[in-house]
Amino acid sequence: MAEPVAEPVSGPLADERVDLPLVASERVFDGRVWDVRRDTFEFGGHRLVREYVDHPGAVAVLALDDDDRVFLIRQYRHPVRTREWEIPAGLLDMHGEDPLATAQRELAEEGDLEASDWSVLVDVFTSPGGSDEAIRIYLARGLRATDEVFEREAEEADMQTHWADLDECVDAVLARRVQNSSLVYGALAAFAARARGWQVLGAADAPWPGRSTPHGKPARP
Repeated sequence: MAEPVAEPVSGPLADERVDLPLVASERVFDGRVWDVRRDTFEFGGHRLVREYVDHPGAVAVLALDDDDRVFLIRQYRHPVRTREWEIPAGLLDMHGEDPLATAQRELAEEGDLEASDWSVLVDVFTSPGGSDEAIRIYLARGLRATDEVFEREAEEADMQTHWADLDECVDAVLARRVQNSSLVYGALAAFAARARGWQVLGAADAPWPGRSTPHGKPARP
């Protein structure tokens, strides 16, 4: 069997940003949190139309204590009808908010925790064929309890919390017992980064060229 022809790549393996000029772009569904957008553009000599979820982007936090335990929450997620284990996360739906500040807020609000050591663990496009959502996952260490305990509502009202060893989280991912994307990405990335002596971590304020860019959605009040 002949191997497929592979084009040579110069330099390290990396995604390439491509900004094609749009023929047209319109919001075809105006949602409470995110919208659906229809873009028309020229590509390879053809005019293409693609519809996708116009997402504000998000951050997540893998909080790791001194015993290599990960802080987890479990809450109900209606689209998948599942109470799933997750790491703290939140939308970047306040206009101009710094992603690190959002991550720190979410860790405090969902875990009553704050951290002295923040690094970028991994950046991910969650579903690039149908959504422009980009999520940045931080590693938070040097944990301590916040002075304030936050009140939780809606799906967070009965949220369960748990500390799980990082190796246990990886085992659960590989056994397909947990499926939340941020937990999957974060646990595997942290496991690999730890094996490399944490030398691959990014600065907490590292550039984020793939960050979602909302198309004029009003800021959350």
